[in-house]
Amino acid sequence: MKNTTTIIRCREGVQRSGLPTVPRAAFTLVEVLVVMTLLSFIVIALMGVFNSTQAAFRASLTQTDVLESGRAAMNLITGDLRAMSPSLGGSNGAVNFYAGNNSVQLGSGATPLIQPLIASSKSRTNVLQNFFILSRENQTWTGTGYFVNPTATNAINPLYRFSMSMSASAFNSPAQLYANFLNAALTNQQYWSRLVDGVVTLRVRAYDPDGVWLTNGYFTPPRALVKNVSFAPIDWGEVGFTMYSNALPAAVEIELATLEDRTLQRAESRPMGPLRNQYLTEQSSKVHVFRQRVAIPNVDTAAYP
Repeated sequence: MKNTTTIIRCREGVQRSGLPTVPRAAFTLVEVLVVMTLLSFIVIALMGVFNSTQAAFRASLTQTDVLESGRAAMNLITGDLRAMSPSLGGSNGAVNFYAGNNSVQLGSGATPLIQPLIASSKSRTNVLQNFFILSRENQTWTGTGYFVNPTATNAINPLYRFSMSMSASAFNSPAQLYANFLNAALTNQQYWSRLVDGVVTLRVRAYDPDGVWLTNGYFTPPRALVKNVSFAPIDWGEVGFTMYSNALPAAVEIELATLEDRTLQRAESRPMGPLRNQYLTEQSSKVHVFRQRVAIPNVDTAAYP
């Protein structure tokens, strides 16, 4: 019996003996394209998540900065209010406490910024007031004031703080401090310092020892006349006043509202005038409001018979 030797050569997966071939494991072009497409979708999704995370992180940092600057300004104002002291001079003499609607904003007949509230038929009227506080420590009188400049060209509604001190032995020093607050230019860095930008509301309200808001209608029964206080007419829901001699409020409510940083930047990119005002009108949800009622330790209840 003759043995036949079958030579089988296998090259590149081809078996030449006629036996079934065993193909090599590999991906087809369609499979590779499908995988690449899926990987692209995954990368795009990851990039979207990364970008949204980064945006949220930046927004939280910005909001934190706005909140910190607002709280710092509020702490400064409340500290000045608590130190308020009476001048004990004659009526219409030295001013203990003054508040009035911003004449720069309203003097030309312009209206405050009015923002419709989201999901509400009501609107928010952003009134700007400037106010002055007199205080005394030992033999030193200090006048402190706050003013928002709505006509500033280098920023939107920057809040400035006035501070000046004089010796109690100086002639008429308490009255002079109030006069300097009214007349000192904002560019005078000796007395004025810039605190925060984007202030859309700054207002104060004075209250008597019973918690009643002191207004020009306070004299109606059963309230008695408050000594040494001059009230201005109600303007845009707020009341201006000037307190002299021993008159001080028992409490003061302070409200400060500021724009978010990104909203402030976008507003600054628009020219002053109708375009900027229209944009700010639509940003009620981008306003942070700080409100606090401060008790005045030095109140003289004899001013409220």
